[in-house]
Amino acid sequence: MTVLRLNPSATSSYGRHIRTKMDKVTATQLSTYNDEFNADVKNKLATLTVSRDAYSEALGDRSSYLQHPAVFSHKLSIDPPITNQKRSGRCWIFACLNILRLQMMSEYKLEELELSQPFVFFYDNLEKANWFLENVLATMDEDVDGRVVQYLLKDPVNDGGQFDMIVALLEKYGVVPKDAYPETFHTSNSSEMDALITSRLREFAVQLRQAHGEGASAEELRERKREMLADVHRVLVVSLGQPPEQVTWSFYDKDKKFHEHRDISPLEFYKNYVKVDCTRLVSLINDPRNAYMRKYTVQYLGNVAESQGVRYVNIDIDAMKLYASRVIRSGRPVWFGCDVGKFRISSKGLLDTSAVDYKSAFNFTLGSTKAQRLQFGDSAMTHAMVLTGVHIEDGKPVRWRVENSWGDTAGIKGYLTLTDAWFSEYVYQIVLDKSDLPERVVDVLDQDAVELPPWDPMGALAQ
Repeated sequence: MTVLRLNPSATSSYGRHIRTKMDKVTATQLSTYNDEFNADVKNKLATLTVSRDAYSEALGDRSSYLQHPAVFSHKLSIDPPITNQKRSGRCWIFACLNILRLQMMSEYKLEELELSQPFVFFYDNLEKANWFLENVLATMDEDVDGRVVQYLLKDPVNDGGQFDMIVALLEKYGVVPKDAYPETFHTSNSSEMDALITSRLREFAVQLRQAHGEGASAEELRERKREMLADVHRVLVVSLGQPPEQVTWSFYDKDKKFHEHRDISPLEFYKNYVKVDCTRLVSLINDPRNAYMRKYTVQYLGNVAESQGVRYVNIDIDAMKLYASRVIRSGRPVWFGCDVGKFRISSKGLLDTSAVDYKSAFNFTLGSTKAQRLQFGDSAMTHAMVLTGVHIEDGKPVRWRVENSWGDTAGIKGYLTLTDAWFSEYVYQIVLDKSDLPERVVDVLDQDAVELPPWDPMGALAQ
């Protein structure tokens, strides 16, 4: 894929600034702050209220959740059992497989189905380890203390990922039913395994750079890399179990009729039973910092070495809502990425820009624009979920129904409601089939991609 650098590399400013004497916090200032605080009786009430609970609960605006009940004019006809990623960052995998299972549940008349997130997770970790080591080889002549190498060393493997990354995994390895490769402790509680693999990969980075300094050839370095991957594979098999090469899929349909499909490879199961062509799916982002109707990628972001990488088409938010609502009204779900921690009342399962009344307690509101929040590190994609409903009034969306992957005790039986105002501010990405988009949007994929730096917030879901 041809890429264009958005910002040509410039000389680092590190060490070029002369530090001036800092203005200290004085006792006089503190006395003034305390006097001003104690002069307003409302502050005492705020302290009594807010100090006892989370901001979102103590300051939750009752009118917000009364105005947005979990009722929708358009909702998918199938409500599968809610999934649970537990103490892991596999939301992007869960959201994708939750979409794929709906097609299967409809075709095979199933009351429930779950595809194996651990199966995809196993190969994602292996491919990310290879991706990291390949990037180590590609940056041998970079300063190890430079920003790029230090960024690569920060998270050699982690649970996060982007939609194009799961497509690459599905196209290469396929998928299986969850009962053929279920959860283990380390899929549901991934931090310990991630930390071990990360430490080992950093050791490998040291060894490869040392060998390069001693004159090892490119092929000698790659051969060492292949040997190194055996250690990662061993950790994965010991921690997660060996992924199956053949599976038998047995189930009862809604009419209690028994079905069995034997000796299926994971790739055959994906191609012949899931039957969704994920290569047709397009990642659309809303990034107001950058030009719309352009194609973007993020440097060094990916997992499968032979894949096309991560590609985005940047569109305005109104177009994003229009395309998403059309798909939902046609009876199909939409994968999306957002900043789930902002203005969320967990007990009500509500995401709304008016949900938390900060002004009543703190005498200020948060007013940065979406672009400013992205640029100054106050927001990024942190979670992926599935849109399964939309409420339309006077031809416009008012609120959206969300299937989450935090278990059925989170939100309202596992579902959330996000308002249209929240969508505008904190939804950053949706994924749709090419057939659901105007030709002019699909044609953007033929452009050369503008390359965002590795640390750009458009890559945050994979960090």
